[in-house]
Amino acid sequence: MKFKTKKPITPSQRHLIQLNIKHLEKKPLIKKKIKGLTQSSGRNNQGKITVRHKGGGHKRKYRYLDFSRTNTSVGITTSLEYDPNRNSNIASIYDLSKNNFFYILAPKNLKIGDIVKSGPNAEPKIGHSLPISEIPVGSYIHNISPTTSKPAQISRSAGTFSILKEKTLNYAKIELSSGEQRFISPKCYATIGIVSNELIFLTQLGKAGRSRWLNKRPTVRGVAMNPIDHPHGGGEGKKSGKGRSPWGKTAKKGIKKNSRNKLIIKKK
Repeated sequence: MKFKTKKPITPSQRHLIQLNIKHLEKKPLIKKKIKGLTQSSGRNNQGKITVRHKGGGHKRKYRYLDFSRTNTSVGITTSLEYDPNRNSNIASIYDLSKNNFFYILAPKNLKIGDIVKSGPNAEPKIGHSLPISEIPVGSYIHNISPTTSKPAQISRSAGTFSILKEKTLNYAKIELSSGEQRFISPKCYATIGIVSNELIFLTQLGKAGRSRWLNKRPTVRGVAMNPIDHPHGGGEGKKSGKGRSPWGKTAKKGIKKNSRNKLIIKKK
């Protein structure tokens, strides 16, 4: 069973929906790839709050993942683990040739004991990392590098993927799961498959305290404030807002017509 519910002994447990993660390892396997993480709680280097509604969450340790995977290697999947810093699962890989361990983003349907390869000679199978020029058109890919010199930055969230639409000697066109289409170099590396933990969007926290564990502080609506606190505040009875931020600027979102990135063909 993929979902886990509880008997509603308390009101907070009535709407609680969690993912069943019994198949994931509780303790991290690679201790060298873990480092303590200091929370900023939305503050900059001067101690001023630049991002609101953050702070007070549980302690986390950062797992260093290999987002490049451009070197030729053959590894075996040794464990599937939970990562507190992302909504997708991670997998520990043992490199048979270099005799070392490293973490990668776990694709969907990856199992313990599966062989994972990377490099220009790797086959287009789930979890294998290879250049886009070697991937068949129509394949589901994730963990994509935007340029040849950067690590992977595209399609890394849980359940996301991109589809390789077409490719030539000079460029390749991919379509993201958001619907955005962009050009990319065929020399860029990508991983075959869909990112794991695709059902996380169906979970429900059930109570406010669970949000506080996730480093999320309460958000108060502007129309519920006084006029001195917010442009939407005050008034007799209930009223709708004017589309303003707490500092009086327009908060209505819109799509910019002139995008700086010339490689993006179609916006989402």
